[in-house]
Amino acid sequence: MKLLLLLSRVPYPLEKGDKLRAYHLMTRLAQKHEVILCCLSDTPTSEEDIAHLHQFCTHIEVIRVPRWRIILKLASAVFSRLPFQVAYFHHRVAQRVIDKVIREHRPDHVLCQLVRTTEYMRSHPTLPKTLDYMDTLSKGMERRTENAPFYIKPLLLAETRRLIRYENLMFDLFDHAMIISAQDREYIYHPLRDRVHVIPNGVDTSYFKPQDSEKNYDLLFTGNMNYPPNIDSVLFLVQHVLPIVRKTRPETSLLISGVDPSASVRDLAKTDPLVNVSGWVKDIRSSYAAARIFVAPMQIGTGLQNKILEAMAMRMPCITSALANNAVGAEAGDSILIGNTPKDYADHILRLLADTDERDRLAESGYRFVLERFDWDRAATDLDAIIRSTPPVAVKTAAL
Repeated sequence: MKLLLLLSRVPYPLEKGDKLRAYHLMTRLAQKHEVILCCLSDTPTSEEDIAHLHQFCTHIEVIRVPRWRIILKLASAVFSRLPFQVAYFHHRVAQRVIDKVIREHRPDHVLCQLVRTTEYMRSHPTLPKTLDYMDTLSKGMERRTENAPFYIKPLLLAETRRLIRYENLMFDLFDHAMIISAQDREYIYHPLRDRVHVIPNGVDTSYFKPQDSEKNYDLLFTGNMNYPPNIDSVLFLVQHVLPIVRKTRPETSLLISGVDPSASVRDLAKTDPLVNVSGWVKDIRSSYAAARIFVAPMQIGTGLQNKILEAMAMRMPCITSALANNAVGAEAGDSILIGNTPKDYADHILRLLADTDERDRLAESGYRFVLERFDWDRAATDLDAIIRSTPPVAVKTAAL
């Protein structure tokens, strides 16, 4: 089959969660299908990255959208019903390119990642297609609204309502939909949400695997450090958890590792010599290998936290929130530790730092859990079955 993959970002390099999911599914689907890749970008893409992707794709279109076009589109979205997140990625020039690709390559199926890309398919109602919600953007926006300053709340509430409406609208447009966790499926407001397939992420355990190396840090947090839930998490960790920990262990150190740290994250290292904000790391495994404990006190956000799976695969003991673990599904106390309050997190950290045996036990249990539960090959096989179950375009057209 010819499979058109439509993405809001170039899926390489792998520094963000949506790119990670798209890349690993794409590379496996390419073993069974002819993959045509269309993706948007507001920054230049290197020839090396495109050459890497050509290993898996017979045709690639990177549609460059200048920032000024994005700003104009967002301004016009004020007077439309489109969510701003959809308007940000939808442009007439991109629509023309995608329409041309569909005319010339005649794909048998289209896979859209995130509702941000689905507007491009409204002019192709009979083309077989699957939507990967990944996570429920409306729920994530709703959670951000709860703690937002009063002057931003009206905008976030409006975006939440727009996203709910739009997610439901796209549910009806697509033949199939999938999502990263059962928890996120429950956040979809559509009455037929149980039809959404749950396809969790995997973890590349041949790449992320235990390493014996010197531990230069006590604690680690990784992720896209310009993503609001990650920013919120590290601010909570540094401002509320670490002060409690340091009453007992004043030398406790933290490494914050990940692309594009915001000013508020960079400032943490300026005011605390035991906090290191590394920024982009070419090989994130070096960060996992450098710390004793992985801590991800996620307070907002949706979806499956890839960082937790990667840390477990590197045999790191992990501490996170109930919110994050609901998507992971690890057994609290056995494979992972759960915190709710700053004191909860501090108590877990102090116990693990003081007890090497408990650290090793938790790390080994988490490692076994990931090996048994999260596999990219299985995820791609499930997605392939969904794609193959869709009636071809001729059958759909005849039925209209």
